[in-house]
Amino acid sequence: MKKGFIFFALLIACGFLLSFINTSVSSEIGINAPLPLADEKLKDVSGKEVSLNMAKTDKGVLVIFSCNTCPYVKLSETRIKNLSDNCLKLGIGCIIINSNEAQRAEEDSFDQMVKYAASQKYTCSYVVDANSKLADAFGATRTPQCFLFNAKGLIYKGAIDDNVKDATQAKAHYLKDAIEALSKNETPKMQETKSIGCTIKRME
Repeated sequence: MKKGFIFFALLIACGFLLSFINTSVSSEIGINAPLPLADEKLKDVSGKEVSLNMAKTDKGVLVIFSCNTCPYVKLSETRIKNLSDNCLKLGIGCIIINSNEAQRAEEDSFDQMVKYAASQKYTCSYVVDANSKLADAFGATRTPQCFLFNAKGLIYKGAIDDNVKDATQAKAHYLKDAIEALSKNETPKMQETKSIGCTIKRME
C-alpha cells in the first residue's frame, strides 16, 4: 500500500516538473505567421551583421535552423546546399541559423561555423543565434528544421523531404516543391510536415 502511494506521488511530482520544461520556448509559429524578429541583428560567418529582413527578397525567404555536427544535418548537407543555392537562383532569400547556444564553446563556436560554411561552400548567410533567441521566437526545436516565407507570411514549415536518412530514397520533396510553388506565386500543396533531427541545444 505504501509503495503504491509513493509511486503515485512520484508520478504527480514528475507531471508537475514537466509542466515547467521548455517554458521559454514559444509554440511553433503557424502558417501565414509573419517573419519573427525580422530586424534582429545576427553575426554572419562573414563577420558582418545581418537580419532576416536583410536576407529576405521581394519574393520571400527560406530560414533553416541547422548546425555543424548534428548527424541529421550531416545526412542533409547536399540537400541544404542545393536548396539554399536554388532559392538564391530563383530570387528567394535564404539564411541558415545556428541556435546551439549550449555548444558555443565547442563544435558550434563561431570559428567552427566559419570553417563549416567554407567546407559547404554556402552562398547564403550562416549566422549565430545568440541565446537561441530566434529559435525561441520561431518555436524551432530541431536541426534541420525549415521555414519558408513569401512576402506576406509563412507558407511551409517542417522537413526537407520524407527520408532524412537517404536522399536517394525520398519520394516526397516537401521543401523543394514549396520553393517551386513560391517561385510561381502559388501556395504549396503540402504546408506542414514533421521535422526529424537533433534537438537544438539551448542553455539551461
